[in-house]
Amino acid sequence: MPLQASWAAGRAPWDSRDHLRAAGEQAFSRAAGAPLVPDNRLELLLDAAENFPAWLEAIGGAQRSICLEAYILADDALGNRFADALVAAAQRGVRTRVLYDWLGARGEAGRRFWRRLEAGGVEVRCFNPFRVDRPLGWLRRNHRKSLLVDGCVGFVTGLCLAERWAGDPARGLAPWRDTGVRVEGPAVAGLARAFARVWAEAGPALPPGELVDQEALAPAGGVALRVIGTEPATAGLLRLDQLIAATARQTLWITDAYFVGSPVYVQSLRAAALDGVDVRFLVPGSSDLGLVKRLGTAGYRPLLEAGVRVFEWNGPMLHAKTAVADSRWARVGSSNLNVASWLGNWELDVAVEDEGFAREMEDTFEEDLTHATEVVLGPRLRPLHPRPARPPERPRRQRREGSAVKTAGAIRIGNTVGAALGGYRVLGPAEATLVLAAGAALVLLAVAALLFPRVVLAPAIVLGLWLGAALLLQAFRLRADARRHPPEIAAGPPRSAQAEREPAPEEEEGRAP
Repeated sequence: MPLQASWAAGRAPWDSRDHLRAAGEQAFSRAAGAPLVPDNRLELLLDAAENFPAWLEAIGGAQRSICLEAYILADDALGNRFADALVAAAQRGVRTRVLYDWLGARGEAGRRFWRRLEAGGVEVRCFNPFRVDRPLGWLRRNHRKSLLVDGCVGFVTGLCLAERWAGDPARGLAPWRDTGVRVEGPAVAGLARAFARVWAEAGPALPPGELVDQEALAPAGGVALRVIGTEPATAGLLRLDQLIAATARQTLWITDAYFVGSPVYVQSLRAAALDGVDVRFLVPGSSDLGLVKRLGTAGYRPLLEAGVRVFEWNGPMLHAKTAVADSRWARVGSSNLNVASWLGNWELDVAVEDEGFAREMEDTFEEDLTHATEVVLGPRLRPLHPRPARPPERPRRQRREGSAVKTAGAIRIGNTVGAALGGYRVLGPAEATLVLAAGAALVLLAVAALLFPRVVLAPAIVLGLWLGAALLLQAFRLRADARRHPPEIAAGPPRSAQAEREPAPEEEEGRAP
């Protein structure tokens, strides 16, 4: 019904359920930056026992193309199984591409490993390697984990290709807890587009003829989902997570590996819990990145005070990144709930709107809670029950996955220190350790500068020269590009003449900061 007719009838134009449903669909699509795609088949895959065999089977059956995106592809027993499968596929004529992250690969696989893949016919690219002229560019990582086979089957997951995800029963190491999905249907085209965009960041773009057309993919089931390919500074998943927290009416159950919540998102969860929503958080009890774990723990108190229930996993490592709300909506992917994933990295998730899949996710979450310990409020945060002994430590060279979230930890420390100095936010007892450590570090730095000024000043001078030279080099390159490709001035009437014919548009909407 037209807006004028609705008002004339004496009711608001958004009163009808159809309009509310359309408005909700529009809000979710705009927040996520991704449309809802119907008619897909979705399979939930838990841990290495279900994910890795499914991936290897898909690679073994590939006929035309394989696109693998991995934050970590390790030169170990498991990584070499995948390397063998990829080389075998390439040698039987399958166009095989592998995109790995430079930071994720550090200490996991060396040049010999990648050369072996290239010698076997696999096209290998390294994402965002360190460059001297971009000193801070390494902070932007490709944290995605995906596999696309023949343009018709896709996998989205939180698992990396390293043997610690599979565990080692002989050494008493249980597998890491993680989650992925297998996707068939029109939504696979979204996975293909997401891969193509990042592939082009690391080299020449894919040939246009190899891009997957959504219209050419036949319906495979009844599941509707969104493919959210987050890129730096887009914040699509952050907006969607906040919208889910605002619209959840009964339950919101979240699993996250490296939670360092921003004040805005923490407030969204608090508001939901205070409004009667059953908000639960499942996080690692022990982590491969201890600093991030401590920063996350420091943020428990405001959640607990609002009624959010927090549980810590009792196994070796909880690495899943999932959420489920109201038995209708669910999310699975690579994004952690911290600033690095929301704003800094390339991430890939699927947001599913299907009751059957959501109930399966709820069943999985409840099963996970039987292997977790609840955290309760007290003078100090404490587990509700004694936690089982921690498993043996992993070798230090294998503790790499947390490197993608160190930025979030640095931001959290900065926020806490700023709050302590500025007095603009009430700090809880759980943040005392962070404030103490920051204060001690600043005092030690000041004493060192007083006693050994040259030792402290020399690195600052080197850093200043490096950053300054990098900025000058970028400026010269931009000027050179401008001279080679001068901007074209579009012909047309003056702005004032255009304004007489049509209303002046508002400032163009940009990307979220």
